[in-house]
Amino acid sequence: MSDDAVKIPPAVSGVGGWLDDRFHGAGGVRVLMRKVFPDHWSFMLGEIALWSFVILLLTGTYLALFFEPSAAPVVYHGSYTKLDGLSMSQAYQSTLNISFDIRGGLLMRQIHHWAALMFMIAIFAHMTRVFFTGAYRKPREINWLIGIGLLTLGMLEGLFGYSLPDDQLSGAGLRILFGVFEGIPIVGTYLMFFLFGGQFPGTAIIPRMYILHVFLIPGLILALVTAHLFIMFHQKHTQMPAKGNTEKNVVGQPFFPYFLLKGQAWFFCIFAALVALATFAQINPVWLYGPYTPLAISSASQPDFYMGILEGALRMMPAWEINFLGHTLSLSVLIPGLLIIGLFFTAAALWPFFEQWATGDKSFHNINDRPRNAPVRTGVGVGVICWYLILLLEGANDVIADRFDVPLYTVTWISRVAFFVVPVGAYFVTKRICLALQRKDANMLTHGVEIGIIRQLPNGEFIEEERPVTEEERAVLESKHVPAALPAPLETDANGVPAPAARGPLGRARAIANRCRSPPLSRVPFSPILVLYPSGILRMKSCASAIRAASSTMLSGTSGCPYAILFRTVSLNSTVSCVTLPISFRSESIVTSRRSCPSIRIRPSFTSKNRGIKFTREDFPAPLGPTNAITSPGCTVKLMPCSTCFVSPSLS
Repeated sequence: MSDDAVKIPPAVSGVGGWLDDRFHGAGGVRVLMRKVFPDHWSFMLGEIALWSFVILLLTGTYLALFFEPSAAPVVYHGSYTKLDGLSMSQAYQSTLNISFDIRGGLLMRQIHHWAALMFMIAIFAHMTRVFFTGAYRKPREINWLIGIGLLTLGMLEGLFGYSLPDDQLSGAGLRILFGVFEGIPIVGTYLMFFLFGGQFPGTAIIPRMYILHVFLIPGLILALVTAHLFIMFHQKHTQMPAKGNTEKNVVGQPFFPYFLLKGQAWFFCIFAALVALATFAQINPVWLYGPYTPLAISSASQPDFYMGILEGALRMMPAWEINFLGHTLSLSVLIPGLLIIGLFFTAAALWPFFEQWATGDKSFHNINDRPRNAPVRTGVGVGVICWYLILLLEGANDVIADRFDVPLYTVTWISRVAFFVVPVGAYFVTKRICLALQRKDANMLTHGVEIGIIRQLPNGEFIEEERPVTEEERAVLESKHVPAALPAPLETDANGVPAPAARGPLGRARAIANRCRSPPLSRVPFSPILVLYPSGILRMKSCASAIRAASSTMLSGTSGCPYAILFRTVSLNSTVSCVTLPISFRSESIVTSRRSCPSIRIRPSFTSKNRGIKFTREDFPAPLGPTNAITSPGCTVKLMPCSTCFVSPSLS
């Protein structure tokens, strides 16, 4: 963008000049104004979280002016006459006063609560997008860890926030928190007394939660959000696969005026949506629950959705206590309350480093993956989402049992079985769907895009006409990045020595993880081009843009049955950015035809040297034209259709 591309108003220019004369910041501001950001709808999820947090700070400041963080008992004589004369804490009384006596207080309370839910929903959605597109890969692992920290702090902030009013529902949540702390071996009692100041419920918990909710945790969230934005600004934003997008550029719009105005408009849209929700959708009517008393409990008591997994895990776990070295361990609280949640956050934090270790991929990634191009990662993500939903639904097992007239323990047992079965099934189903979508992409590159026109050939056959993919479509379809495969667990060199990276238990585990992330090539069909060079060395050109016809290839033979290469003639003059891959071949018998001459698939594997299989010219028949079979001494070989033929390493 040129210097005169955007006309700066004289008033702004004058103020900017005055500030620059004193602080010399014009250079940095100019860089910020010209910073280019990619434009994609999914990137707005992070902005929703950012602006929701800003609204939380604004409304929270207003509410803090009138809230009394005290558990001291008082007798209520306020506007809500149904609770008149009832003993309650000052915290609950001030909440009722905010709702009924402070001008705009109830609206602010509801905006604040809806903004908290919007903040957590946006963080979940944003991190899900980052996970499925692989945007956490090098060099953005630190920002991924910051996101995990923001998610954890957001859950704690929400827990303390809706516990402050000291109503019956929030008190039940605090009682569960107290029990989880008590279930921690050795240090649990000390943590419980440190937070609650004594036995439950005590009088110290509300002012301590107030300090955490209003000062400490918002400060930490603000610091992490600032660090996240600065790191993103320094490392540049990732971008989606598209024509012209590379690992070394950023295609988008400048910060000023495009994203500055867009961000302001997006803030007001989010604020308007939250105001509309607060106006027409009631949430957390604490006056209906009454003040908290330890002797009372109500059915249908569920926390907000982000804490629902803890509630569901506690309800799902059967009663289990053991005595260990004279200490009682309440595993029915310890496992669901800390172990499951701890494993979830630990696995999420370590996933980028595990993926880098499993793939050996240490390159920089500024182009996001399409979820279909990472079937294992996508399958794991869908499995975790199913696992989360099962726990969330189990947290409302009493409501489900009541509404559907099903015994409560039947719902619990269904959730226990589903906890282990559904995520595994979702993983495999999602993985197969991703591989099927890869096959669809390969077919589009090979044959083009169906346009919906059916044409009848002179011989009576009906075919659907297709058009070639556009350059924009081709850029997306060919966007997958595949790192070189690691040595197989039992793979050896010419001297029978295993590769150093595959030795030992850790090396074998890494090789197995690498194979799990990259499915065997023979499972993903594709139509490569096999070219016989004059030297007789067979190499593969795996470039979909070179395929302009239905090119299928087959290599068959056994001892006593000469190798024969079958292919249709394809013009290589139209090849665009083709790469000759160094490959070696391993044969795998898959179909036995007559006279025991099996058809075998070619399974390319990356090697360190540019190797191939040498043949003499007599070993190969003439290239096939419209025919689809050739007879060799001892066997008959048929030209296989694309859907059952070779695969491209770029799709593995």
